Amino acid sequence: MLVYRLSKTQYANDLNGTGAKLFGGRWNHIDTPCIYTASSQSLAVLEYSVNVNVDFIPRALSICIFEIDESQITEIEIKKLPGDWKEVPSPYSTKDFGTKLLEKGISIIKIPSIVIPDEFNYIINPNADKNNFKLMEVKDFVYDLRIKST
Repeated sequence: MLVYRLSKTQYANDLNGTGAKLFGGRWNHIDTPCIYTASSQSLAVLEYSVNVNVDFIPRALSICIFEIDESQITEIEIKKLPGDWKEVPSPYSTKDFGTKLLEKGISIIKIPSIVIPDEFNYIINPNADKNNFKLMEVKDFVYDLRIKST
């Protein structure tokens, strides 16, 4: 199965989850590495867009295409998520929830997108078996600023 990530080009080949480890995310605490991906390129762009200020969008962006092992996906149903999982900014409860799953060694977490709850994000655990995911391609991406215009 293919999943997608939009990132700064300089970090496109990072398979260690360094950005998430350094800054944390909705589903991980700082010091817990993971790679956030989405089920489609368009969802990856939307997820990126809601998490970046227009003034900080770099010129050099890349779409990263990963292949993941479907047999290693653990799907989390909405009813099992913390009640405040959609809140902005990300609540501690979601960071704690995801970090616990990653620390248990779950390879790939399938979780609903907050932007489009009927679509899914896939959180890859780089500390689990590296054979469960592979970076297939990195393509230059030109961000259309109309997405963020007011």
